[in-house]
Amino acid sequence: MTLTRLSRQKPPSLFITVRFLTRHLSTSKLRDHYSFQPPPSLSLDPQKSKSNPNSHKKQKPRYRPPSSLDQIKPIYSDLPFDFRFSYTESSPTVRPIGLREPKYSPFGPGRLDREWTGVCAPAVDPKVKSLEGTEDPNLEAKRKLLRGRIQGAPLTEAERKFLVEKCQRNRNKRQINLGRDGLTHNMLNDIHNHWKFAEAVRIKCLGVPTVDMKNVCKQLEDKTFGKIIQRHGGTLILYRGRNYNRKKRPVIPLMLWKPQEPVYPRLIKTTIDGLSIEETKEMRKRGLAVPALTKLAKNGYYGSLVPMVRDAFVVSELVRIDCTGFERSDYKKIGCKLRDLVPCILVTFEKEQIVLWRGQGYKPPEDGHFFTDREFFDDPGCDMERSDE
Repeated sequence: MTLTRLSRQKPPSLFITVRFLTRHLSTSKLRDHYSFQPPPSLSLDPQKSKSNPNSHKKQKPRYRPPSSLDQIKPIYSDLPFDFRFSYTESSPTVRPIGLREPKYSPFGPGRLDREWTGVCAPAVDPKVKSLEGTEDPNLEAKRKLLRGRIQGAPLTEAERKFLVEKCQRNRNKRQINLGRDGLTHNMLNDIHNHWKFAEAVRIKCLGVPTVDMKNVCKQLEDKTFGKIIQRHGGTLILYRGRNYNRKKRPVIPLMLWKPQEPVYPRLIKTTIDGLSIEETKEMRKRGLAVPALTKLAKNGYYGSLVPMVRDAFVVSELVRIDCTGFERSDYKKIGCKLRDLVPCILVTFEKEQIVLWRGQGYKPPEDGHFFTDREFFDDPGCDMERSDE
């Protein structure tokens, strides 16, 4: 009977069980015996939450992604030369006859305090708008003075050999490649980044700029304020200087895109100066039939091309250079360099060939100086001679 009565009783309600648990917890010995207090983060008392010492710290601002609508402060750079896309493949003395695009600065809108003229960002007058402006002659003196401060005393022979040995391929894999565009503006930043880890950097030169290695070496030393301590073919080792301070490196704004090349006068004229139309056509046919002096390899080293052409002009009045497989802009640049360095007259670029004519009354130049295939700079006295030149 008792079992049936107990089974017939209703189970306790949910309210009664909750009330029983609250009473049991309120009379728990945890608060009395251990003086337990909840942490401030769990307490609901606003006064206790204000007593947190960490609340007096300034809260970090919320992350805000950058926007192109924000006003960007223009970068100021006190480098004493005009900013160009390529310093070896463009000359301030050659003036273009037009532009292919409006004067959009490749540094980005409002990112540089110098104005882009379509060819360069001049350091003299930021408001210049004409393409006929020449470089300030005081800039070259400033570059020499700044370079002299950074270089300090010349290296001894032992120090030079030690730096050259550290930059060899079997000991150091770091290298900067100088290609068809030559010494570009952004490459200056790469050189200074390499100088953070080593006093000297190895530069590998290939392609069109190697036709005039003298100009490549000159522009490297002039724009980076460094010094070339060894040259073997197209491989250069550029030393940063004794007084170089990486924390005070110059401000070099980066070009965000490659600007369009301006329009220059035509390299090949309809008629060669001093010849008639029939004589010009006959010379072009003869030039394409002449045996090729050499066949250039794509992205090779062309440092010996100018002496080869000069020697060939002693025997023959026409010289043909085979450039099969080259980009048209590449062998046009090679022909333009040969025209100025040999010097000679360009005849044609047809069928991926460069045909050169020595001209009337040709005399080989006697004062032409070209680097040898290998140059070590082991004599410290040669630094003074090269600086005087």
